[in-house]
Amino acid sequence: MLRRFTHPIASLVVVLAGCSGAYAAKAARRAVSDDRAAAVAISRYRAQYGLGPVQVDAGLTRAAAYAARANAAAGSLSHDAGGSFQARMAMTGLARGLKAENLGAGTATFDQTLAMWQASSGHNANLLLPQARRIGIAHADAPGSSYGRFWALVVAQ
Repeated sequence: MLRRFTHPIASLVVVLAGCSGAYAAKAARRAVSDDRAAAVAISRYRAQYGLGPVQVDAGLTRAAAYAARANAAAGSLSHDAGGSFQARMAMTGLARGLKAENLGAGTATFDQTLAMWQASSGHNANLLLPQARRIGIAHADAPGSSYGRFWALVVAQ
């Protein structure tokens, strides 16, 4: 889902009020174990289309971890799980600029998830955003759900 935000949102205070430091630390531990390898894989894919590389961004990784955990807790995929996409992006300190989010579930590895996103026109468009320079990638496990593992990728300028 691609969105451009030009002004901060007032509800950020409400969203941040529910986020403790312990929760943020726990969410960060759910980040993909080798997020730099994920950035390399995405960069190689982008290079095939003449696009520049992406680098891992800690704030975007926290936002992705939060989204992955919220979707895992819900047991389903929604760009509004854990708050609106706009509110979650504001949590990174980046209320402005181009940002996009890919969600996925049911795949065990990043490579499987990347292939799934490449096969989906909307998700693929986010991978190939010409302005993209930074990413955050994370997954969260929900063993009792029908999906098992939930993924989130946040792409930004």
